[in-house]
Amino acid sequence: MTFTLPAIYEQGMLRLLQPVDLPEGTSVQVIISANDSTQENKNPAHILAQIAALPLEGDRENFSGCDHDRILYSHQK
Repeated sequence: MTFTLPAIYEQGMLRLLQPVDLPEGTSVQVIISANDSTQENKNPAHILAQIAALPLEGDRENFSGCDHDRILYSHQK
């Protein structure tokens, strides 16, 4: 069973903001995903636009995808 619950970190402990329907003593795994307030107002279209604006390739002095075959298969033509 997997579900997401809001919580607040206070005085070294996580405090759930709503009750959990689990039997007493149930072992669980906690994955923490902190809410970033700078990202809260961004919709998927805005995030995709930011991704599309990223450069396709970086500095030409470093390895790039264009060099892949030449570096790995330099002995082949």
